[in-house]
Amino acid sequence: MNIEFIIGLTAGILCTVSFLPQVIKAIRTKQTKDLSLITFSIFSLGVSLWFIYGFLIRKTPIILANGVTLILVILILIFKIRYG
Repeated sequence: MNIEFIIGLTAGILCTVSFLPQVIKAIRTKQTKDLSLITFSIFSLGVSLWFIYGFLIRKTPIILANGVTLILVILILIFKIRYG
């Protein structure tokens, strides 16, 4: 592993993990009224494009980080639609 890979993977992990508290809170409280549907929709589109971009350039840190982030953001969107 080279330094670029380690930096990319670390950045991806930190950005992805930052969504866990929101997902956990939405699961526990079933409340998402303070979350913006538009913001999370736009963000999910952006993360989807980053995910595709990662595949196109064959960069594992981009694929992994954005794949997991996309799952978490989709969960938040589902909770927002269901509980919002």
